[in-house]
Amino acid sequence: MVVVRQAGVLLLAALISSRGLFAQDGASRDSLDQMSPSVLTTTAADEVKVLLRPVDIRYVQQEDVLLPRAANIKGLYVNAWAFGSPKLWQLVRLADQTEVNAFVIDVKDDTGCMLYPSSVPTAQQIGANNCVRAKDARARLDTLAAHGIYTIARIVVAKDPLLAERKPAWSVKERDTGGLWRDRINIAWVDAYNDSVWIYSAQLAAEAVRMGFQEVQFDYVRFPDEPRERMATAIFPAHRPGQTQREAVRAHVALLKDRLRPLGVPVTFDIFGLTASVTTGDLGIGQVWEDFVRVADVVLPMVYPSHYYRGAFGYAWPNGQPYHIVRSALTDALHRSRPLPGSAEIRPFLQAFTLGRRLPRYTPFEIREQIRAAEDLGITSWVLWNPRSVYQRGSLRPKNGVEPAATPNLSGTSGGR
Repeated sequence: MVVVRQAGVLLLAALISSRGLFAQDGASRDSLDQMSPSVLTTTAADEVKVLLRPVDIRYVQQEDVLLPRAANIKGLYVNAWAFGSPKLWQLVRLADQTEVNAFVIDVKDDTGCMLYPSSVPTAQQIGANNCVRAKDARARLDTLAAHGIYTIARIVVAKDPLLAERKPAWSVKERDTGGLWRDRINIAWVDAYNDSVWIYSAQLAAEAVRMGFQEVQFDYVRFPDEPRERMATAIFPAHRPGQTQREAVRAHVALLKDRLRPLGVPVTFDIFGLTASVTTGDLGIGQVWEDFVRVADVVLPMVYPSHYYRGAFGYAWPNGQPYHIVRSALTDALHRSRPLPGSAEIRPFLQAFTLGRRLPRYTPFEIREQIRAAEDLGITSWVLWNPRSVYQRGSLRPKNGVEPAATPNLSGTSGGR
């Protein structure tokens, strides 16, 4: 197997693209009823509302419900719009009938908005409660518990334009003007050197656990993935002399873990898939594999085949090799973790979307191939990512464990991060 060691070449290719190798689109902000018919038809079989079990959902005690172990997660990403709408019942029905046993739910996404009204002072001060998606979040979490669905709170850290704009002292600054620095799609970022940014995320995570979430997952635990010339225009006010991006990320990952340790829930992190394969440097964003797996309970490398460029692992068309790309990336991850006693569990994010017009379209076949690659390596947990939270039933095993029939084809579209 060819290991990806030429990080510079890959990063150069990334910077040529409009969104970069590491582009991570947030959840769709369109209301669900505005989705295109081509998207909605992929879930037509799930449009009947789930029949809730006869239990008073307001008083479910989660410790009394049989829930999956954190080491056996078959999860779906659920954006805040989907969680707060009738779409949630379609996803619950899908979980009831398939191997799915966990939802990764946006508590704070990359807009800075909250899922539910927060009592954290910073959230209140910046207006994060003015754009909540689900005021009845606690009742919805009770329902998920009644259906045996393990709930994971996703919290975006450094890409928070609302926080950057309302607390400019915490934000990245433009070198020439002193105003807010923005990335190439005009999004303001907060300063990842600033302790307060990370403490805010820790406070939101603690609140999410009190709300009923069973695990907290941090995303965008990094610096912006922008071209070098663009980063040269950025000033990080909290940067200490001599401090590197890697040192800042490593210290703050440890801060999050320490602050949440008393709550007794798994603390997990989303990171770039290439972090496991590149053996020199931090990808220019502060992420190094060992810094995460030494601290986290679970690390989720985003090993989307569409995000690897020509030549990765020796494949000219990575997006067309879902099994081989995922297996190669996760082989590197296991190799890096093996020498480290007590290293974090590896739970990959897998691609359940089609990126733009790239071929092939990701159908159940391509998705199952990724799952097969992980399981062939002994990795028993995974999460599917689709920014619209639209999932094809044929991608998933039914509850009886029979492998779904899936053959290669070129139908279906969506989007990625």
